[in-house]
Amino acid sequence: MKEPQSESKYTQQHLANERTYLAWIRTAVALAGLGFLAAGLVFRDSHYSGIGHIVAAAAGISAVLLGGGVVAAATGDYMRKREGINNEQFRSSSSLIRLVFVSLTIIEVLLIVLVVLMLLSS
Repeated sequence: MKEPQSESKYTQQHLANERTYLAWIRTAVALAGLGFLAAGLVFRDSHYSGIGHIVAAAAGISAVLLGGGVVAAATGDYMRKREGINNEQFRSSSSLIRLVFVSLTIIEVLLIVLVVLMLLSS
């Protein structure tokens, strides 16, 4: 294993790592905002209002939890990459990408169901 290098030697790589981290944080904030928006949907009294409220709550809670999970995973990924840059080793963040992909797919399905329920209740 190589001796850790000074961080100043890899300034560009560290700055790129920080930009990537901040992009993940912006994504997490957007997901949490989407969660609050979905959870705040109100259905008029109709045949589908009960189901609509349940789906809205599930989509909202899922999006907020995903946002928190993205913050945690992105922070861990940032720290691993920081250490990897200093040790001249690189590992891509495939687990973080998989987590976001699967979670967003589930949230997308819930949001599609919400839209359909909203159309049916009109």
